[in-house]
Amino acid sequence: MQTNSTINKVSARISTSAGVSLSQSAQPRTLIIGGALTALMLMTGCSPTQATQDDTDKSASTQKDISLLNVSYDVSRDFYKDYNALFSADYQATHPDSKININQSHGGSSKQALSVASGLQADVVTLNQQSDMNLLVEKGLVAADWQQALPNNAVPYTSTMVLLVRNGNPKNIQDWSDLARNGIDVVIPNPKTSGTARYAFLGAYGYGLHQFNESPQNPTKTNDFIQKLLANVVTYDNGARAATTSFTQRGLGDVLVTTENEAHLAAKQFAKGKVDIVYPSYSIVIKNPVAVVTAVTEKSGKTEAANTYLKGLWGTPAQELMAQMYMRPSNEQVLAAHKDTLPDIDTFEPVEVFGSWAQIMETFFVDGGRFDQLARVE
Repeated sequence: MQTNSTINKVSARISTSAGVSLSQSAQPRTLIIGGALTALMLMTGCSPTQATQDDTDKSASTQKDISLLNVSYDVSRDFYKDYNALFSADYQATHPDSKININQSHGGSSKQALSVASGLQADVVTLNQQSDMNLLVEKGLVAADWQQALPNNAVPYTSTMVLLVRNGNPKNIQDWSDLARNGIDVVIPNPKTSGTARYAFLGAYGYGLHQFNESPQNPTKTNDFIQKLLANVVTYDNGARAATTSFTQRGLGDVLVTTENEAHLAAKQFAKGKVDIVYPSYSIVIKNPVAVVTAVTEKSGKTEAANTYLKGLWGTPAQELMAQMYMRPSNEQVLAAHKDTLPDIDTFEPVEVFGSWAQIMETFFVDGGRFDQLARVE
């Protein structure tokens, strides 16, 4: 789906969370080769592989400073900035002789996955689409059983797609159907680079199937609806945060299709008093998977720290923070306590409507797929 030129354009922007040091982690020391290694083997009876592994294990258990890189999708940056500070303080309390530093990289989910697949040394990945994680499994970077390694199939929170409109909703946009009207300018990211954009496209498509009572195998009216909607798109940005910037700061469009948490942040912070949130009548469930990049952490002796970092996402403080950041935590009690800002909405699971993510990608988002056909992309 991605071209080499796209991959070459990937640039992961590293930023450090508040209160987190920039000092680098102490790396496992390397045994000196040659005579020293031979002598060590004679004294211990270990093979070179055993000696190196023992040294790595010892180094991992005695590290005083640990640095982790979290490669994530772009609209999660505000949550992880706060979570990193929360986690670092907790880690310091339980490991008083150690310090952990969390660095962040954010961008379009698929671009981030491609960046890791191309060599970016992520310790953990926190993405917004399973297909991006599947790519890393195929590359041997993430364990095949990553979904069993953490609770809730490794999905700490979910979200959904909503519509962000200008203050007072001057174009009277109430639902997905209004995005296909004449005279409506729509802003969404590019489905070729952004997982959020794929959810936007699939959310609208699922609404069409639901509204017209059509099956995915015979979506005549739905295709016509989506073609009209895509004809109204005025810009396809690389990622969801870039699309938010186009809408709130550049003044493009009448409506931004974005995630629930990004819409709330825009309404409360980026464009306070300038935008309103519209909940569509029927939308899509967004699952945000996380995993340890074991191919990286096992070499550096940081697997335990990386696992601890991700497991902390299911702790009550982190789950509460998610809700405060307008993400839907997997803890049902925490979610229920925030119904005023995270209201019930009629949603559908994309894999239940369209098939597996492999099928979704093949049907809609490969070059020449249905998105290209309906958007009239040459």
